[in-house]
Amino acid sequence: MIWQGRFDGEDPLFHRIFQRVTLEKNFEILSENDFALQGFAVDEGVKRNKGKVGAAEAPDFIRKNMANFPVTTAHFSLKDFGNVKCKNQNLEEAQQKLAENVHTILAKRAKSIVLGGGHEVMFAHYSGIRKAFPNSKIGIINIDAHFDNREIQAEIGATSGTGFYQITEKEKLNSLHIGIQKNSNTLKLFDFAHQNNMKYILADELFFENLPQIYEKINAFSDSVDVLYLTICMDVFNVAIAPGVSAQAYNGIFADAAFMHFYRHILNNKKLIALDVAEVNPSLDLQERTSRLAASLVNEWLMEN
Repeated sequence: MIWQGRFDGEDPLFHRIFQRVTLEKNFEILSENDFALQGFAVDEGVKRNKGKVGAAEAPDFIRKNMANFPVTTAHFSLKDFGNVKCKNQNLEEAQQKLAENVHTILAKRAKSIVLGGGHEVMFAHYSGIRKAFPNSKIGIINIDAHFDNREIQAEIGATSGTGFYQITEKEKLNSLHIGIQKNSNTLKLFDFAHQNNMKYILADELFFENLPQIYEKINAFSDSVDVLYLTICMDVFNVAIAPGVSAQAYNGIFADAAFMHFYRHILNNKKLIALDVAEVNPSLDLQERTSRLAASLVNEWLMEN
């Protein structure tokens, strides 16, 4: 049993998430503003991208670390629809399945949460949002050290690093990337970003005194779109707090006061309809630090609403 934790009593004032989450199979039971949770137990895209596999095991580790958080909001409804898995290394089929589920969730006016899995989850999640909002301008906020805009190689196919390139093949991209590292992206990737409307804030710019400029960029981006989708690649964080990722970062960012200020600012945006966390690799983790951090980031959205 994954959803379990400390039991202090049945009174709602004592409740923790494990006491309020329900396990579901039928998306028809969703109501407006419910949180609908899925796991994307897939890392085929990481494997194709020559990364360290193991992220397919992450969703249940993140769930376990979410379970004991206290419920601190009056109207809280979290429904867990299990995991989407990758059969026969068919990444595209798994992505399509997640996209269909996300479309159904958003059509019910619920909020979509996905626990990755590799960052190939982003293209799948976005595809479901696009299907649900065919005529809307969708803005993606990507908290990540990488642009994930590599061109697809025909002999390999889509990977965890090609999602934003794949979107540009279909439509104009509207994205803001926060935490980008200069030593993690080639000049080719920066050039592609500049040519395809990929706005970004470097990791070096994420400090407390710079918060007014960060807020200004986030607000300007939010004002320019109809709906928002937030995706978080856990390799954006310093290896000290996120050791369990394929691409560990000695110079990654921290979940410090500056980060939490602008992160909560994004979560409070009424246009935000979907969130995912990606690239947690339990086989590389220490003391489940990365799973715990990912769980905490998801919990912030649960308790902000």
